[in-house]
Amino acid sequence: MGEAARAEWNELTERQQAVLDAVLALMVEGDPLTMTAVARKASCSKETLYKWFGDRDGLLTATVRWQASKVRAGSFERQQLDAGAFRESLVRFASNWLGVITSPTSIALNRIAISHAASKESNLGAIVLANGRFAIGQRLKPLLDAGREAGILAFDDTETAFRTFIGLVGRDVQIRLLLGDGLALPTSEIEHDAKLATDQFLTLYGAVRIASAPPDVNA
Repeated sequence: MGEAARAEWNELTERQQAVLDAVLALMVEGDPLTMTAVARKASCSKETLYKWFGDRDGLLTATVRWQASKVRAGSFERQQLDAGAFRESLVRFASNWLGVITSPTSIALNRIAISHAASKESNLGAIVLANGRFAIGQRLKPLLDAGREAGILAFDDTETAFRTFIGLVGRDVQIRLLLGDGLALPTSEIEHDAKLATDQFLTLYGAVRIASAPPDVNA
């Protein structure tokens, strides 16, 4: 993998980000993911692609990591983490993650990854697992552990708590979209679902009672 693919994502240049966005656009459009097609879409040379990302798998890895980088757990101070701030951080993460995974870009990316995993056309399935789902876990688990250390949560296994939270947030939405359901999730509904899932999670794992937001009468 090339230098940019190993770099922190805030070190990517705007031009490199544009190349990765071009790869995602090709996925949405259903066009072949060849280095020639990417170079044409991004208006750059194949030599530049090889210099920045190495080979095709390096480019795919960088693209998946770029898409996954859009999901953030938010900032928090362990020493000053209280129940209200903790709930707000979980809601932000849930809303952010749900918005990303239901986007046309992520749906197209995951469809291709599933197809490649079945046909062994490339390592995209493994790349998505390593740099998508598993990387997301590495971002959220420190927040869950901080909540436990602060006496806000009570659980034995961080991975189990993480999977429970993701399950409550995602429900069956992603699989329905992958299978072609025309389900539409406006921003207001995503925010509502994020708050609901967070409160359900806190009911299951909360060591203290955290006041939820007042119900949205327009939901």
